[in-house]
Amino acid sequence: MRIHPWRIGLLVLLVVAACAPGAPGPAPQATPSTQAPNSPKPTPPPPTVEPTPTPGGGADELVVQVDDGSGQVTTWTLRCDPPGGDHPDPEAACAALEQHADALQPVPADRQCTMQYGGPQTATVTGSWRGQPVSSRFALTDGCEIARWTALTGLLPPAGS
Repeated sequence: MRIHPWRIGLLVLLVVAACAPGAPGPAPQATPSTQAPNSPKPTPPPPTVEPTPTPGGGADELVVQVDDGSGQVTTWTLRCDPPGGDHPDPEAACAALEQHADALQPVPADRQCTMQYGGPQTATVTGSWRGQPVSSRFALTDGCEIARWTALTGLLPPAGS
């Protein structure tokens, strides 16, 4: 296909005219300082309501399920303040939670973790802790997950056992 030189010249002229200073362009967008006084204001999001912690944490209860890797699942309940439930060592479990409650949070997706395998064990922890809902899964699939499990040793059995 052959393009006539006058069409190229016309196209160049249109592009130059559109880019020239003072050329008409898109309409300016209204900013908060330039909005008309009677225009509706954006509705702010509703306030975030934080759950109220139970005094002393007395109503907090966690259910811990540990799969030893062979399919045998052991389930315990745990309460703290005072430590109790049918967990084999509620004092150690509550201490691990007090020191490393952040390990209940999942590993951020953008975190780089060492590629290592710590064993077939898995665990879930559900319920509430200090007035906050908990739904955590644990596995020994990489260095970050092994670190989470190890931080909560006491609540969970030692990794690899």
